[in-house]
Amino acid sequence: MKKRTILIGAALLLSLSMSAQQKTPAFPGAEGFGMYTTGGRGGKVYHVTTLDDNGDDKQPIEGSLRWALKKKEARTVVFDISGTIHLKSELKVNNGDVTIAGQTAPGDGICVADYPFVLSCDNVIIRFMRFRLGNRHISDHEGDGLGSMDHHNIIVDHCSVSWSVDECLSVYGGKNITVQWCIASQSMRNSGHEKGAHGYGGNWGGSGASYHHNLLAHHDSRCPRLGPRDKTQTDERVDIRNNVFYNWGGNGCYGGEGMNVNIVNNYYKPGPGTMKRGEMVAMRIVQLGVRTTKYTKHDTDQPNRWDVMWHRWGKYYINGNINDRYGDVTDDNWEDGVLAQTENGEKNDFTFTKVTQDTIQLKEPIPFLPTTTHDAKTAYERVLSYAGASLHRDWVDDLMVSDTRNGIASHTGVLTDKKGRHNIPGIIDSQDDNRPADAPVDWDPWPVLKSEPALTDSDGDGMPDEWEKAHGLNHNDASDGNKVTADGYTNVEVYMNSIVEEIINKSLTP
Repeated sequence: MKKRTILIGAALLLSLSMSAQQKTPAFPGAEGFGMYTTGGRGGKVYHVTTLDDNGDDKQPIEGSLRWALKKKEARTVVFDISGTIHLKSELKVNNGDVTIAGQTAPGDGICVADYPFVLSCDNVIIRFMRFRLGNRHISDHEGDGLGSMDHHNIIVDHCSVSWSVDECLSVYGGKNITVQWCIASQSMRNSGHEKGAHGYGGNWGGSGASYHHNLLAHHDSRCPRLGPRDKTQTDERVDIRNNVFYNWGGNGCYGGEGMNVNIVNNYYKPGPGTMKRGEMVAMRIVQLGVRTTKYTKHDTDQPNRWDVMWHRWGKYYINGNINDRYGDVTDDNWEDGVLAQTENGEKNDFTFTKVTQDTIQLKEPIPFLPTTTHDAKTAYERVLSYAGASLHRDWVDDLMVSDTRNGIASHTGVLTDKKGRHNIPGIIDSQDDNRPADAPVDWDPWPVLKSEPALTDSDGDGMPDEWEKAHGLNHNDASDGNKVTADGYTNVEVYMNSIVEEIINKSLTP
């Protein structure tokens, strides 16, 4: 009987522990639909000890980021070094259940450069990382800075993404997604993409997708593109709040075909590139669309995968957004910011009727998971102060914040596209367009990220010895890293969260 009681008690404790973990956010400050992502919780810790990369997925360099991410078990990736990792090929993360903790890097942090970084798996936490692609290897790729499509349970927090050939930051098409407190900036327009001019911010969407407290600055279009995917198109539920959109040079925010979307308390600030496109684009909150007969091949004997959404307009709750230049749009988001942006014509099969315009407007927001919501002015200040890899901001993020605050465009591309357009203020063609006039011959656009010596971690559990001693743990016993605390976090998670606790607390204050 005593043995049976012990077994029952042990089973009960295990059940409670599992229950606590299931309800525990990814980290303090994780919000929105992806907030309960578990990532590598409870798995093995891998230390990145080198900035080198050989581009070989089958035999990666031991201690490299590629080596850690190609492992197939649940894992947490920590860094014993700071600096820029110049990839030798695309880095595709095929195995999920992973946490990438950029905040653990000693010094200025980590940047991934030269080739795309792709999440092709589920259950991923990424924090305090930089992805600055560039077009030095344009013959080998035309990818995103950070991309994921059709994958689930993903949260991207306090990351900085720039210099993309296609989109900067596109995480969409899955279930339970959050992109929060990120900076996506300076997508490159005439960078060499085979389809011509790009310069896109990103695609946003999913069956439960949250995008909040992000800065999108200096993009020609897709700022963002509300993009339904075929697998989620009948259940697109997207919450967009407290973002800052600056200097969209072309379409700005558009799309949303058949989607259910909240657009709440965002701050729209037209920049010099925006104004070259005229007042209508500058007043834009969103230009809405619908799946047409031509797009879906509805009138043929073989309609395509999009036909299920033929002529189905979405539903939108749009409220509390500020346009920094146009007070009328701030006072009434819908009239000039939304309805006037879409004509009832051939592009929507003449379906944007008065009845449609009335029925698409929701009086209450669609349901969303807990997300700190500031008024738009407060959100503007919080985002500019704390978004991106802000534990140690580099000059790129500093410049993006400065440009946004001052309403200027510090750098502009010089190339001409196929339509003869060029010199859109703030929209670059290459990372090299950021070169200062007085730069030395050996100037490199990627910021110098200085490293400090890694703190001693005798048992390799991801927690420095001194921290373990201060918290009553054994620095010679790696097993205590995965022990679950009363809050549902493992000890190694508590350590990682403590590194950025001050930033998180300040950003979330009312």
